[in-house]
Amino acid sequence: MGIKEYVDGGKNFDNIQFFKELRQENATKNFMREIVDSESGEGELEGIPFVAKDAICTEGVTTSAGSKILKDYEPVFDATAVKRLKGSGARFYGKTAQDEFGFGTFSTNNAFGTPRNAYDEERVAGGSSGGAASAVAALDKPIISLGESTGGSITNPAAYNGVVGVTPTYGRVSRYGLVDYANSLDKIGVLAKSVYGAAKGLEVIAGQDENDQTTSDKQVPEYSDLKELEDLKVAVPKQYVELEGLQEGVKQNFEKSLEDLKEVGAEVEYVDMPLLRKDVAVPAYYVIAMSEASTNLAKMSGMRYGMEKDPEKFEDYDDYFSEVRTEGFGKEAKKRILLGTYTRMAGYRDDYYIKAAKVRQKIINQYKQVFEDYDVIASPSMPNIAPKVEEAESMSSKEMYAMDTLTVGPNLAGLPMISVPNGKSNGMPTGLHIVGDHFSENKVFDVAHTFVTNT
Repeated sequence: MGIKEYVDGGKNFDNIQFFKELRQENATKNFMREIVDSESGEGELEGIPFVAKDAICTEGVTTSAGSKILKDYEPVFDATAVKRLKGSGARFYGKTAQDEFGFGTFSTNNAFGTPRNAYDEERVAGGSSGGAASAVAALDKPIISLGESTGGSITNPAAYNGVVGVTPTYGRVSRYGLVDYANSLDKIGVLAKSVYGAAKGLEVIAGQDENDQTTSDKQVPEYSDLKELEDLKVAVPKQYVELEGLQEGVKQNFEKSLEDLKEVGAEVEYVDMPLLRKDVAVPAYYVIAMSEASTNLAKMSGMRYGMEKDPEKFEDYDDYFSEVRTEGFGKEAKKRILLGTYTRMAGYRDDYYIKAAKVRQKIINQYKQVFEDYDVIASPSMPNIAPKVEEAESMSSKEMYAMDTLTVGPNLAGLPMISVPNGKSNGMPTGLHIVGDHFSENKVFDVAHTFVTNT
């Protein structure tokens, strides 16, 4: 497919009025955090609109990461991913809503209102890149949406909104200009209407960046040169299909997806991956993520970053910092800061953080062992369809964190993954999750392309 076919009209797309009208009608239901319209240069993505998750810096445009504490922060530079899209000719249209600092599963932990699902406004858009996914689903034209995943924040909303979402290998895309959640887990990726769109978007933003020393110097393949694969070997973790809480409609769609893959010649086998169990991978992920988050958010104190107060009204700086952070952080952010600080304190670090890091390495080793015999690993993207907003808001922290069971494993391991639509249940989209070995994005894209082309 050529780039002009993908754009469906070249430079003629202009849906900025759609964004403006939707925001005026009901800001709390809108997937857009802030609306702008910028000119870009010439290049291979000339004329394609793109939006960016609110944690990704955009020069002169508010980047709040969904938090009140950063509500007035306007970066003086573009994140590398944004800069590369602009340099390719793509037009920047705005910022999308998210959970505060990425802390959530449904984008309900947002200081500026909860974005709604494109299929049903009574339901969540997913999280934490909820607005990024619902923007893609809501528009009737192709669009590239930058998201970010720490534990599944691209796969989750992609599945809930019936779009394609790719999370690259850790280090494949520069994190320069990203408001950090957890440095060893964060990955900027792409959401789009098609596998081709996601592949082309990642192709543009991927690659080494001198501003981020964690980026890989591996050459970026031509991801958008999609191929249909034969003699494919697919592994399905038993722990995922036997997961408690896996909705029947989601399970049926996944089983149908496996049959579709078999019909195009794929060999599908169930494998035992015990470290992916809910009681192993999820605790390890949250200990590591919260520990890193509490460290990253220490700088949000009202001195160089975050909202400011008049320091002369406080007796000492401890009182000043406490006032700023109490007012600026939401409930979930405070909870994760406290838990993360606890797990890395002297006397507790060995019992929690170090053990979690060891489990993480064992999970990586388990994935590597499976990839010795299989091309990719497949599972449902999420265990359920998008819940209604009131259902999501009434969940306990334990219930909410358990929703990440299918996604925290590959995110802990830093593996590339893609969610593609694979049907509907009760009128809502479900997703097929395809995970590959490190830096095998091209294979992941090709498997996804093979699936969607033949279903």
